Parts: sequence; C-alpha cells; structure tokens
Amino acid sequence: MSTLPALNTLSFFPYSLVPQAAEVAKGRTLRFLANVDPVDVARATQGLDPEETLVVVVSKTFTTAETMLNARTLRKWLLEGIKGTAPEDVIRQHMVAASSAVPLVTDFGVDPANIFGFWDWVGGRYSVCSAVGVLPLALVFGFEVLEQFLAGARNIDEHFATAPLRENIPVLMGLLGVWNSTFLGHESRAILPYAQALLRFPAHVQQLDMESNGKRVGIDGRELPFQAGEVNFGEPGTNGQHSFYQLIHQGRTIPTEFIGFARSQQPIELPDEMVSGQDELMSNFFAQPDALALGKTRDQLQVENVAEDLRPHKEFPGNRPSFSLLFGQLDPFTTGQLLALYEHRVFVQGAIWGINSFDQWGVELGKVLAKQVRTQLAASRQGEATISGFNSSTAAMIRFYLLNSTSGSISSNSRS
Repeated sequence: MSTLPALNTLSFFPYSLVPQAAEVAKGRTLRFLANVDPVDVARATQGLDPEETLVVVVSKTFTTAETMLNARTLRKWLLEGIKGTAPEDVIRQHMVAASSAVPLVTDFGVDPANIFGFWDWVGGRYSVCSAVGVLPLALVFGFEVLEQFLAGARNIDEHFATAPLRENIPVLMGLLGVWNSTFLGHESRAILPYAQALLRFPAHVQQLDMESNGKRVGIDGRELPFQAGEVNFGEPGTNGQHSFYQLIHQGRTIPTEFIGFARSQQPIELPDEMVSGQDELMSNFFAQPDALALGKTRDQLQVENVAEDLRPHKEFPGNRPSFSLLFGQLDPFTTGQLLALYEHRVFVQGAIWGINSFDQWGVELGKVLAKQVRTQLAASRQGEATISGFNSSTAAMIRFYLLNSTSGSISSNSRS
C-alpha cells in the first residue's frame, strides 16, 4: 500500500532510520505530493501500482487550487490504472481524505466513512498531531509508533505549560530569538540538525516560523515599530558545514541552533578507525559552537607560526550566538518533543511581539493573483489574444509563456 497525501508538512518525519518504525513499515511506501508541478506528480507515482495504492488527500478547506488539481490528477490516475471496477468503487476503495470540509469531500467522491476530520481553526503547519499527520503516518507505521510521537509532543506541551520561566525551554528559545533578531538585528537563523533523518526539518521550521511570524502589523492593527520574524534555513550535519558555515563563521552574524543525538539509529564502527561514524559526526557537533563562540585570534595564529599575510584571512572574530539541543536518540518520542519545542517557540516570540502567529494573510494575496492569471491563461488557450489587467512585465512574461509552452499557443500579434 502506498499513500500520497497532498501536504509537505510531515516530510521531516525520520521513519526510514527508526528501527521500530522501519520494521513495521516493511512492504509499504509513503510518498508526499505537495507541489503542483507535473514533475512532482510523476515522481510521486513512479513505480506505483494504482491497484495497491491508497491516496490520502489532505486539505482543510478542500478548495486550495493546487491541492485540488493534484487530487483530481491522482483520481484520474487511479481511474485509468484500475480497469474493470466502477469509478465510484475505485474512489471509495482507493481515496480517503483528512479535511474539515465534509460536504466538499463527499461531492469529490470520497466515501463519508473515509473522511477524517480535524478542527477548522487549526492551520496546516500546526496540524501534524491531528488527522493531517496521524492518518498517513499511522497507515504506514502503525499507531503504536505514532502514540510515541504524540507522547513526545505532549511531554513538551506539559513542560511548556508548567515549567518555571527560567527552566522553560520553549520560553528560553523564544527569548533568545527575540533578543537576537529584534534587539541585536540579526535577521536570519540557521537550524542545524546533526542527523540525516532530519533532512527536511529545517524546511518544516521555515514554514512553521516564517508563515506564522512574518508580520509587519500587530494584533491591534498598528504597524510594528520593529521587525518581527527571521529568515530560517539549514542543512543536516556536515553537509551544512561544507555549504554555508563559511558565511556564519567569517561573514554575517547568523544565530545558529544545533540539534544532536547521543546514539545513532544505524551505528557504524570500522575496526581500523579511531572513532565510529556517530563519534565523527558528533565531534563536529561539539566543535562548531565553540568555534563560533571563541573564534581564533591573530595572536593564536602567530603562536601557530601562520604566515603574517594569511592571518587576516584565518582570523575568526567569534562571539557568534548559538545554542545546542542534545537528545539521547532520534526516535518517534524525541521527534514529537522536537516538533512541539519549535511550535511553542513560535508562539512565544509572537506573543512577545504582539502579533497573531496563527493567521497568514500574506499567503492569501498570492492565491488571489494566481486566480487572475489562471483565468487569463484559460481564456488565452481558448483563442482570446488580449492579455489585460497585468503590469507590462508580467504581461510580457505571460505572452512568452503562452507562445512557448507545450499546452498551446496564442497568435504572435497578441497585445497587452
């Protein structure tokens, strides 16, 4: 059985390297389809047998244009791939939905018994612990694994609600974020998991944080007298070290957050090597925060007999802010903890800034404008040559797109 939920929020879940989860998931494949790009559809369905595939459509409103186009595309893929079965039976047996819009899901053809609801006031980036996340993950890994994940999230929920402020980890993380960004003016933040299984976790934090706290107006409707929100980015472990750490060490000051684990899910020890693979990874985890904090002075370089003309290039100013989170092992429970820590950190910073971390009006504008373009493209495909209602640059690009796309064309004498 394979599942294709139309959401990317869950893609950081480190199932492939959790032995218990991997054992339970044997024989099943979980893939995520979020991008409306046809290439993503092709990659998601490549090698799958429609007769052995279950499609999970995840959409709160069941109206988001790109999500619903993907859903209709997968419905067509199922109907074309499963012969000899009535279309309504194909959809009933091979499509389920996580949504709060029950009537629209039913109109789409999904059996009401296969609709898994969740609260309509919960944003997608906060929905992992609802049917949005639990449904597709439980189908693959079983609910025992998911209960551990939910227990980890609840553990941090309770910690956040009860721990004194001086010992409250999400509060401390939030205070550091506000201090670094609003008071010290550092606009970026690096999320650095020293665990390959958390490859997509920085991208999840990007959405969670930037879609929540990327605001210029407070809850009272007044423009903020300071900047809120940070640019979040990151890569796992030593990959990031060979990518952007140069900028962090000797370029701009970027607060960094290191996430490490004492034990590996897949330990490797070679007899002739001084340290194991995990020891090598964690040697870098422990070294990097020290290098950022302490740097390296020209006096030290002189003691090391570094050539004088190279000392300016090898000097590290230090005093670069960072903090580290160290767990025992990456498993479903600690994954739940990690998710909840960052969710609550977002809320803390939003509360201090006086903004609403749970709306996302900046997302809505692009959807409205995309609808206008969609209408124009449809009209142009039907022979309407006039492109109107756009600025000259956009009109020129739309005209180029129509003339050069494989879906059709308009006459070369079209005008804006």
